[in-house]
Amino acid sequence: MNKRNLNMLVLSAGRRVDLMHAFREEMTKRGMSAQLFATDLRPELSAACHVADEAFKVPRVTDPGYADRLLELCLRNDVGLVVPTIDTELLGLAQARETFAEHGVHVVVSSTTLIEQCRDKRRSSGLFAQLDVDTPRIQDKSRLEFPCFAKPFDGSRSIGAVMVASQSALTTEMLADPKLMFMDYVDSSHHEYTVDAYYDRSGVLRCLVPRQRLEVRDGEVSKGVTRRDHVYAYLLDRLRVLPGARGCLTIQLFAKSQPQRFAALEINPRFGGGFPLSYAAGARYPGWLIDEYLLGKEVAFFDGWEPNLLMLRYDAKVMVRGYQ
Repeated sequence: MNKRNLNMLVLSAGRRVDLMHAFREEMTKRGMSAQLFATDLRPELSAACHVADEAFKVPRVTDPGYADRLLELCLRNDVGLVVPTIDTELLGLAQARETFAEHGVHVVVSSTTLIEQCRDKRRSSGLFAQLDVDTPRIQDKSRLEFPCFAKPFDGSRSIGAVMVASQSALTTEMLADPKLMFMDYVDSSHHEYTVDAYYDRSGVLRCLVPRQRLEVRDGEVSKGVTRRDHVYAYLLDRLRVLPGARGCLTIQLFAKSQPQRFAALEINPRFGGGFPLSYAAGARYPGWLIDEYLLGKEVAFFDGWEPNLLMLRYDAKVMVRGYQ
């Protein structure tokens, strides 16, 4: 790593002010004078971009020149660490990861194979089976059993997901939608969890923090609590190694304790919106990324995070003067 390349870049920063603060806090702890940058489609309207040292406008992630534009930004600004935050940018960046690395820029993204498995929820079911993690059965559209749960196989943030209570609730549009998959319904006796997992660059698990989702708004947790319970015990050994995993991944699942039952839904190979709770509990993932990818240090397994820490989110603001 070029000693100058210690600056960091958070992509699609949007509202992720807490994540920006976490990176800055970890930089300060390490006595780093590096800069923290951010990108967005409209940085002037991104709260997180306004708390960055500098923010850059970039094209949509679907633009064929997106990766080239990012590499240009990194080289011009001595960036050594790039952190993606949204699903749609992961695959393209995984495909370009080696090109970035040749220039001394580490894009913290999982392998293309793992991202493809995570992005397609039908393939995610097979991945969970390999890990010996229970997951709801995917039903045949021609022989549906009710109630069931319908969701797009490439969706995110619960967009388009719906419970189908009976045959009468099933529409012809739903059946004709090629992206809609149908799964066994998980009833309300289960609690919903998001699990923040940290994997080192070899795909070895270094930390696992289950967060029980008490209330969700627009697909993102608004009230949650860390739990060291049956979910932690169930997943810890099963997720010890995940080939191709790098950095923070989030696992979504339902679980109940009596009788024990688990139903894993998906893996998102990126920071989740509720990560600030895990960070406050002691899971210092941004600092570990800095240690691994910028400072060349090993990250040890960590289980000293705080359980039963409750997060109650509220709306805050960033004020920008002189906006035209």
